Amino acid sequence: QVQLVESGGGLVQPGGSLRLSCATSGRIFSGYAMGWYRQAPGKQRELVAAITSGGTTTYADAVKGRFTISRDNAKNTVYLQMNSLKPEDTAVYYCNRHPVWTQLSWGQGTQVTVSS
Repeated sequence: QVQLVESGGGLVQPGGSLRLSCATSGRIFSGYAMGWYRQAPGKQRELVAAITSGGTTTYADAVKGRFTISRDNAKNTVYLQMNSLKPEDTAVYYCNRHPVWTQLSWGQGTQVTVSS
């Protein structure tokens, strides 16, 4: 049973924008902090941004000022608005609880490619 569904990725030029979405169930989402993670080829998965159930946000230094995480508690959905994209943002992006809930399988992720 698919419980995390990421979407919104694509190919974009440097300086462009994308908005990622992650739809999940209330059992996973409600009352929990959620995070966006990314994994570039040959690198470990890393936390990009996180948001608590009350809306407090944190960001990795590499994306501060460019990315914005948000959530819609009525839709059990978390978003990642990515602006001023750079080639080094190229990765597969995933969502999960924050900290990661190890009992929850990762979704398929959504590929973000930043290239001219």
